[in-house]
Amino acid sequence: MHELIGDLALSILTAWLLGVGAQLIRQPLILAYLVAGFVLGPSGLAWVHSQESISVIAELGLIFMLFMIGLEIDLKKIVRAGTVIIATSTVQIVGCCVLAVALFLLMGMSFGGERWDALYLGVGVALSSTVIIVKVLYDKRELDTLPGRVTLGVLVLQDLFVILFLAVQPSLNDLRFSILLLSMARVATLVAAALLISRFVLPYLFHRIARLPELVLVGALAWCFAVGEFAAYLKLSREMGALVAGVSLSTFPYALDVTAKVTSLRDFFITLFFVTLGMQIPLPTSATLSLAAVIVAFTIVSRFVTVTPTLYLMKQGLRTAILPALNLAQISEFTLVLIQVGVQSNQASVATASAASFAFVILAVLSTFAMANSDPIVRRSVALLKRVGIADLDSKAGDGDDAGGHGARRILLLGFYRTASSFISELEQRKATLLEHIGVIDFNPTVFHSLKTHQVKVFYGDIANPDTLAHAGVDKAEIVISTIPDVLLKGTDNEKLVRYVRSVNPKAQVIATAEVLRQADDLYAAGADYVLMARLVEANELIEAVIAAEEGLLPDMRANLEPRLRDRREVLP
Repeated sequence: MHELIGDLALSILTAWLLGVGAQLIRQPLILAYLVAGFVLGPSGLAWVHSQESISVIAELGLIFMLFMIGLEIDLKKIVRAGTVIIATSTVQIVGCCVLAVALFLLMGMSFGGERWDALYLGVGVALSSTVIIVKVLYDKRELDTLPGRVTLGVLVLQDLFVILFLAVQPSLNDLRFSILLLSMARVATLVAAALLISRFVLPYLFHRIARLPELVLVGALAWCFAVGEFAAYLKLSREMGALVAGVSLSTFPYALDVTAKVTSLRDFFITLFFVTLGMQIPLPTSATLSLAAVIVAFTIVSRFVTVTPTLYLMKQGLRTAILPALNLAQISEFTLVLIQVGVQSNQASVATASAASFAFVILAVLSTFAMANSDPIVRRSVALLKRVGIADLDSKAGDGDDAGGHGARRILLLGFYRTASSFISELEQRKATLLEHIGVIDFNPTVFHSLKTHQVKVFYGDIANPDTLAHAGVDKAEIVISTIPDVLLKGTDNEKLVRYVRSVNPKAQVIATAEVLRQADDLYAAGADYVLMARLVEANELIEAVIAAEEGLLPDMRANLEPRLRDRREVLP
């Protein structure tokens, strides 16, 4: 026991020190935890050498990690996933898995009997890292873009795929139809029992203890371990039980409260889990590094082979076809978890787990860099594909009459996002004749397809490209408007747009957008005729709402607003 406490202390201290270093050089914390484990483990300084300590810490970390992953799986999002996301996810998951299994079989890896290394790696490389992707997209404010939503949708359906695999995993060594049917029946029993109790029993219990945070935490942990033990009783894995326990609570009224209470404990055990994974990584041999290199290369290539053609064939444009593939080009921390389950079940080898860990580290670094620089990478890729004859949406039928600026509009919107969507909707509601004089320049395929139904002329292209602006006839426009703030613009900003428009069209009235007050002066100096400040408009509406609240008139104000919201038919709802 004293040895375990000492090992825990060393693990946490080393993980914290290396985690601070990882933050300074902007690398994922998981990398720091893996390195910490490698340094402390038998292959490093051997300060932690007790296999019992390592296995206990790893199993606890694995259970907590799967419980928290289950809590964060949104079943409603899976149900609501659109056709584009479902098709892309299906092709990506099934395609990557099948191609990977075929590749690893050709390399001589096991697939049957008591060893399933090719299958575990095949499933593992089909998964992408939610932690890395969400963090980078959040920092870049791209979660709510179309490529961002497609990426997140694929991640959600990957989670569902893992649940299905974990349901079958205990029966891999005896995959007869009757055994498989029995296994699925056990899973159905586990899921049904967990969902029924979480629907009819847990809300009452948690409501009674809602004001006692320590009991909420203990209750959540008790639920996690109870479902885990029930899974073990059904001859399923405790890890599968922890995942189902989390999923059953994800639709629970107190899910947010439970997640908040368990988060700190989760972080503690997840840290320990990845440290123990690092401890189990042996000194790399040439065979391990070769397999890791194959995994890295296959993961990157497979994403573009499966995701990009699917999105392109669904008429999403080259940019939207490339970006999700780039975002998904790494393997998941869940891959390491999955293969570790295989190792603990003696269905996968430690060598396979080690190669996957090295591949995860390499891909995490490469992917973080690529996603941070995705805009220039995608621009060059689109230009290259166009040069070799692959058409983009701007060359589709119906847009060719505008080449050379023919058909240019008096009013041009540079880019199209929420404000522009509301602007078009407002004009439609007022039945303004102004609408027929408006043109929009944007590279969002949803905007491109939807605006045509609103009878608005759309020029598909990148507003950061002068050729796109010339094609749309910006030199002939009377009013040029940019409603997108700089943080959302790619490859340009409002000041650059204003300067360019002013240089090619000195007579145009230019309206630009500023987020901070000092930016307005810069835009006026660049040649803008008017600067939009959304915060000022919102502040005025907020004052009216506060005054209405003080006078008891807020319900009347809401009643006046609701018909306007109900009748709107916006491109971007």
